[in-house]
Amino acid sequence: MQWIPNRLSAFRPEGAVTGWPGKQVARRLVFLPLLLGLYACASTASKSPEDKIAAMDRDMLQTGLADIDSIYINKPDMPKLTLSGMQQLSSLDPDLSVDGDSDELKLLLKKIVIETEKVEDGEEATGKQWGKAAARILREAREKSPKLAAVGDEKIYEAIFTGIVGKLDGFSRYSGTEAAREERAARDGFGGIGIRISVEDGEVRITAIMHYTPAERLGLKRDDIILKVDNKSVEGWTQQQVINELRGEVDSRVTLTLLRDGKDDPFDISIKRAHVVPETVSYRREGDIAYFRIFSFNSGTATSLKRTINDAKDEIGKKLKGYILDLRNNPGGLVPQSVATADLFLNEGRVISVHGRHPDSHQYFESTDGDIAKGKPLVVLIDGNSASAAEIVAAALQDNGRAVLIGSNSYGKGSVQNIQQLPNSGEIKITWARFHAPSGYTLHHLGVLPTICTAGKHSSDALMNELRLGELPEVPMIKRNAAKPDDTKALDALRQSCPARKSEDPVDLELALKLIDQPSLYASAVDLATPPEAAQVDDAAEALLPFIP
Repeated sequence: MQWIPNRLSAFRPEGAVTGWPGKQVARRLVFLPLLLGLYACASTASKSPEDKIAAMDRDMLQTGLADIDSIYINKPDMPKLTLSGMQQLSSLDPDLSVDGDSDELKLLLKKIVIETEKVEDGEEATGKQWGKAAARILREAREKSPKLAAVGDEKIYEAIFTGIVGKLDGFSRYSGTEAAREERAARDGFGGIGIRISVEDGEVRITAIMHYTPAERLGLKRDDIILKVDNKSVEGWTQQQVINELRGEVDSRVTLTLLRDGKDDPFDISIKRAHVVPETVSYRREGDIAYFRIFSFNSGTATSLKRTINDAKDEIGKKLKGYILDLRNNPGGLVPQSVATADLFLNEGRVISVHGRHPDSHQYFESTDGDIAKGKPLVVLIDGNSASAAEIVAAALQDNGRAVLIGSNSYGKGSVQNIQQLPNSGEIKITWARFHAPSGYTLHHLGVLPTICTAGKHSSDALMNELRLGELPEVPMIKRNAAKPDDTKALDALRQSCPARKSEDPVDLELALKLIDQPSLYASAVDLATPPEAAQVDDAAEALLPFIP
């Protein structure tokens, strides 16, 4: 799960994360980056190419290590992190190696020390200090190694930062310039026309048309073949090359030459680009029940779900019996979108709380009045691949007695990654907090236990009969909430009460449909996961709980 912070201002309980639906977003100090950018241009205009590279190295390493030092959930060991990153230079040139200890870095060429950088204060030094020393080592390495110079800046940064974040935890990671650009597009949208494509056997084919986009409005169709983009033949282009040409500034135009089945000749169509956010929500009608699938959580998920729910209401009308929210195989995404999604179905109660080492990480999110489903039955499907933001939604709806969860134990990713943009427009994602369900338990390692476990079960009729006879076990809420976040033995035992299932089973949806069709049994199922009254953890005590990444 991911925060997208404003680097120049501290977090606030509301609106500090971009893309918060229906909440006031904190005003950004936009003039500061502009002024700093102008100053940087003026100050580097006369620098040589080598000096500019050295300046970028310094900015990259100081910024990245300072961010980790400041916000990582546990106090990091900066000497070890820095050394681990710089040692990756040997993967680019085996003749290079880096050694060091608590207050220095040494660069070796063919096992001979050629540069030593001392770091004042050593283990107590800041990430910025260690970044400065690392940058000096890197500059010397560039000068002495033709192989290093030949691989390019991005490969160097990728090697170093992969080595650094590899010493943190499994969820912190580095994305280079190109990868980060694609990830931002997936999270926040991009200037485009709203199509998905595939390139196979030299043919660029449209595979999907996104709703509410220029492509849909102008009548592009699935299976249209793109021959040219702006009069340039796409023959021999990779899929990424096509995507790059289709994207551009909002309100700019792109002309496609298309070949369509049923038309004898190719034809041109000019399309004005718009801000496109990839769709993450799909809907279909299951009799008188509305079924929604959320594939991930980006900046448009909650708004898209709300719009699609209203479409379902219009289609099904007064016959609408209830809702199914399928979060299976959902890897997560943006925190605000998970909170806003859960809030759609709640009138009151806590959605989630977040806690880490940094003071700004302590936040509490409460629901607002207005259940879009008006109290109608709601079933959420989860499995072993439901993670992060998906787990927030599932836990919030279960703990507030608003939904029945069907499936298996979820993934158990209860940590939050803070996304920081680096000077090369890459990104470093740093684990900075963990989140707690409304009743107080931490989801890290444990995940969410379903209300009705279908792991190893294949008959929805048998499960309905067990529910009718009162034979389905209650969720072990007291044990779950009493388990300590670092007691992996206890958490593993709880997980085994409904082992995580990685593949989807039709029994989940079959059971959900039957349960919604029988309101009295649905109410009985909700009661299987009623949190204990004493489970709510005191906020102050909760913030001090240990965390094992």
